[in-house]
Amino acid sequence: MTNRTGPGDGRLDPNLNVLMSERRQLINLAYRLLGSLADAEDAVQETYARWYGMSRQRQEAIESPGGWLTTVASRICFDLLSSARARRESYVGEWIPEPLPEPTQWLSGWSGGTAVDPADRITLDESVNMAFLVVLDTMTPAERVAFILHDVFRYTFPDIAEIVARTPAACRQLASSARRRIRASQAPSAPIAQQAGIVRDFKAAWEAKDISALIGLLDPDATAIADGGGLASAHLLPIQGGEQVARAYVDIARVAPSLTILESTVNGQPGLLAQQDGVTVTVYAFDIAGGKIKHIWAIRNPDKLRPWTAG
Repeated sequence: MTNRTGPGDGRLDPNLNVLMSERRQLINLAYRLLGSLADAEDAVQETYARWYGMSRQRQEAIESPGGWLTTVASRICFDLLSSARARRESYVGEWIPEPLPEPTQWLSGWSGGTAVDPADRITLDESVNMAFLVVLDTMTPAERVAFILHDVFRYTFPDIAEIVARTPAACRQLASSARRRIRASQAPSAPIAQQAGIVRDFKAAWEAKDISALIGLLDPDATAIADGGGLASAHLLPIQGGEQVARAYVDIARVAPSLTILESTVNGQPGLLAQQDGVTVTVYAFDIAGGKIKHIWAIRNPDKLRPWTAG
């Protein structure tokens, strides 16, 4: 995982390389906290706006600007997480975190078509795979912040306490509760090479409309979830059961024969893309354990596909 010895070291330098180094850390943190690239970018922009909104005298009085930036970004994310719960009550259908392509696929930018410096790339590790992010989304905002800051970024509980307005002991309990949620919901992942082979076999069976082969690749209790956000057609409720999932995907192949299915890296793991006339319209992430596909997440909301469609 991405490790760090403390919450920001050294003074902030006007040198661009130093600024970008801090920015990369903040983007990595904000994406894991929010599960959204767009929201992460907004949170980091707001953080820098608050820094530059201070007088030079106030900036110089801050002993660790890196630590200050991280604390402010974390508080902004904490507030956004709290408000996101209310916003998602009106979200159309299921909500899935925004998928990340392989870094080389999104160097041209994802925020409104504006070019993004390589320093803004997300570091890919197990803390951004889709199954992990989905579990994070079931946590309370305080649990998520305490867990990510402590277990992923190695911040101390006293530092976290200042961000979530709890005691260090309470933050320790929050992180512990978050760990239990993760252990309870995740089976050991298959090796990447095995995952890639299973995803490749799924693609071949899907393109062949081979229901029997698809059922053989899916866990009997498999679940498929789609996120259209009301902006793209998608099943509003999860599809439960391996056979039901297999039949649903064969139906997709029949009603959309012009789709091109491609293998790709999604949040650091093997996944698939569906393209229409060369444009990515769906990103598929998989959770594979015990040699079977347990979950499929299909992200169709075009607002969440900007990293995949930016030219």
